[in-house]
Amino acid sequence: MATHTTDVVVEFTGGLEMLFSNQRKHKLSLPATNEHGERANVAFLIRYLCGNLMKDQRKEMFVLEDSVRPGILVLINDADWELEGEDEYELQPGDNILFVSTLHGG
Repeated sequence: MATHTTDVVVEFTGGLEMLFSNQRKHKLSLPATNEHGERANVAFLIRYLCGNLMKDQRKEMFVLEDSVRPGILVLINDADWELEGEDEYELQPGDNILFVSTLHGG
């Protein structure tokens, strides 16, 4: 049986790219379903990014209690994720997910 995947583009800006090998844009082919057999959503994407793409040990700079930490803006196809259902949004082929840190250290 073939494994179904969903191709998406994930981008990091505002300093978040340093957590992901200093690479701003990542083209990913994700499993189309999560560990429970449900359609992959943004919550699954966040877990996937932390487990498979993040090389930096400072996970807390990206997530807090299994969601993106406050101060990180998430855009799904250029729309605020709050308009799309936040981490419940089901990923579609070709989606562009942008994570922007609005926190600046000094």
